[in-house]
Amino acid sequence: MEAIATWIWNLETIYTFMIIGYVLLSWLPNARESFIGQILGKLVEPYLAPFRRFIPPIGGMLDISPIVAVFALQFVAYGLIAVIEFFI
Repeated sequence: MEAIATWIWNLETIYTFMIIGYVLLSWLPNARESFIGQILGKLVEPYLAPFRRFIPPIGGMLDISPIVAVFALQFVAYGLIAVIEFFI
């Protein structure tokens, strides 16, 4: 059981860092068009798109949807581990 929980947390941590990296790339001009930016975009953007649909940018520029997406990802990871611990 502990190995499964560790595996879930590692995946959650890696994906969280991918989201943070993708957000930081938006601060640099043309960084999202780089090779790494395109790979991160293909992996992260499908997850962020539903959050962006429901959470509009604040003041037209400040996008808080990645913050909400990270919290949702952590919530799902906690819930998944709790369900697995309940059944095992």
